[in-house]
Amino acid sequence: MSNQTPASDTPDTASRADIRGVLIQAGGTRLLLPNATIAEVLSYAPPAPIDGAPRWLLGHTRWRGWTLPLIAFGELSGLAREQGGLGSKVVVLKALSAASRLPYFALLTQGFPRLVTVSADSLLVDGREDELLPHGVQARVLLNDDAALLPDLEAIEAMIGEALAQAA
Repeated sequence: MSNQTPASDTPDTASRADIRGVLIQAGGTRLLLPNATIAEVLSYAPPAPIDGAPRWLLGHTRWRGWTLPLIAFGELSGLAREQGGLGSKVVVLKALSAASRLPYFALLTQGFPRLVTVSADSLLVDGREDELLPHGVQARVLLNDDAALLPDLEAIEAMIGEALAQAA
């Protein structure tokens, strides 16, 4: 019998499997996102409205010379009514989809995002495969016993593109 630990349990291998994530409070729930998708966190400022846009598309916000669509995840997913105000933040997210015409979009949040380490041991899928998920949600998860949603960023980007095209 050997006293060696499996390669997957060595500190070097385990740390390579860990990723940095961010827990964000949005729409009455927590969202778990990869840290690499976040470009910046801003203070909330009322967005410029978009005529004919769905309720979840709050309008356009300005960031570093870009005009970004600002979305309310609670409204988009159908989980909660959501409006910006005192204490709200705006998280600028990098678009993931190669089909997206916008390299960034913005998400309304409450409070500051919290940086977390996500490892295979700390993340569990919370729910059944046949369970219906809210719009824009890829999975329900538990991160160290904290419930969170994994947003489907590519689907959200597609929804933004469709909404902007219809509102134009």
